[in-house]
Amino acid sequence: MEPFPRSGYAGGQIMRKPTIQDVARQAGVGVGTVSRVLNNHVAVKGATRETVLKAIADLDYTPNPHARRIAGGKSYTISVLLPVLTTEFYVRLLDGLETAFQEARYDVAIFPLLDRSRLERYLGSHTLAYQADGLVMATYNLTKMFHERRLRTQQPTVLVDAYADSVDSSFMDNVAGGRMAGEYAVTLPGALYAVWVETELDQLFTTRVFEDRRNGFLGALQAAGRAVAAEYTSSFDSLTARNTACTVLDQAQAAGLPCTVFASADMLAGALLDEVRLRGLQIGTDVRVIGFDDQPWAESRGLTTLHQPVESMGYEAAQLLLTRLNGYKGPARARRFEPRLVVRGSA
Repeated sequence: MEPFPRSGYAGGQIMRKPTIQDVARQAGVGVGTVSRVLNNHVAVKGATRETVLKAIADLDYTPNPHARRIAGGKSYTISVLLPVLTTEFYVRLLDGLETAFQEARYDVAIFPLLDRSRLERYLGSHTLAYQADGLVMATYNLTKMFHERRLRTQQPTVLVDAYADSVDSSFMDNVAGGRMAGEYAVTLPGALYAVWVETELDQLFTTRVFEDRRNGFLGALQAAGRAVAAEYTSSFDSLTARNTACTVLDQAQAAGLPCTVFASADMLAGALLDEVRLRGLQIGTDVRVIGFDDQPWAESRGLTTLHQPVESMGYEAAQLLLTRLNGYKGPARARRFEPRLVVRGSA
């Protein structure tokens, strides 16, 4: 029987798996310091952190996640509640969140809020989502619920793509983005149309994202003495988006071209581009389209749109939550991001 497990054999010597004590010995620090570095704790000096990280790399040390959870009394899991998983925006948002959490050695559990029953279930503190060390809630305007204490947030919580004054928030200034779109749209010839996104799942969980974009856009038009010829609403469903595009272009062609359409999400703008081409119309001349998001495909399709630093917004939200987990007890903080207009061939 071997006296201890072995993970390899080299040079005639048994190679055992390095331990946290080995890392501490090589770095010349205590085990507690190594643990704090592994947990991304703020109370470690930069030079010390680098020394420990070098020792970890040199020894090829890999922490035992099960032991880590038991020793720390933590799950090292973050719950992320978001509306859907099927749009590129949320894929990019999750990429930013997961990058930061993985750097800090946290796992991410994703909970899509698809219907009212799920929303109600997540309000109970006994649900799996609330058993994590921290909670990220995406997009929905939860200010009222925080004020009414309907959300049980014993663990640290951060909002992303949303804002509430009583909780850490990382959000996009959608009013500014809508205003930029409007200020540019009024410089283009022809009638103006707008397509908004219908996203409300429940009266309690509403989003201000598209309302803010609309307020900014219409405010810019009003300041320029202009008005929209018509407004439309669509969901993110591809068939609905295409049908809406048909309705917009039917009216625009009946009223006379050229025209400019502001689609408040790139997915809706993409449907408009498809329908314009199908009808043999000239994009950028007969019909000008302005989107919002700057999705990865927007450049190849020549879509004029509002660029959102979505990954950066997600990453910053994660950093806000991680500082809470590492002991920050101060007042709620807000990180504001502003879109920028990217002009391409569609407008």
